[in-house]
Amino acid sequence: MKKQIRICGFGGQGIILAGVILGEAATRAGYEAVQTQSYGPESRGGAARSEVVISSEPIDYPRVTKADVVVALSQEGFDKYTADLSEDGVVVVDQDLVEANGAQAQSFTATAEELGHKIVSNIVMLGYLAARLDFIPDDILEETVLDNIPKGTEELNRRAVHAGRALHRGSGE
Repeated sequence: MKKQIRICGFGGQGIILAGVILGEAATRAGYEAVQTQSYGPESRGGAARSEVVISSEPIDYPRVTKADVVVALSQEGFDKYTADLSEDGVVVVDQDLVEANGAQAQSFTATAEELGHKIVSNIVMLGYLAARLDFIPDDILEETVLDNIPKGTEELNRRAVHAGRALHRGSGE
């Protein structure tokens, strides 16, 4: 098994953190994983990209060459980082922030706002993505999220992971 995943958006959305958590959760689940990142010179608002390669075998190249899954949380990220999709690759977008024909739309930001703060939209997205990929156990993802977020935000982030999983269950994918 090998999955090449790209998460893209703009600075300030937690794109890099989401990739780090996904890679760490995959290694905790017994897989090989490597995470790379790039972002514009702006601290907030510029394009950001986090790539995670997850495999049951040793990884020989650390970058995504043909993405199996691209998750776009901004229009600029979608426009810039979806060109090299694999033949049966999937693009998932935040329906509140990205217009994209043919992409699967999810309400990551709106769901996060319903939880009380849109800052956890990246964690909602991770809950959804892990459920969709279906090889990182729920408890491992949740534990990894809680180990990587600021103290005092555990309950909000726990609810965000669960809400993301619920989005996937409700999507029928």
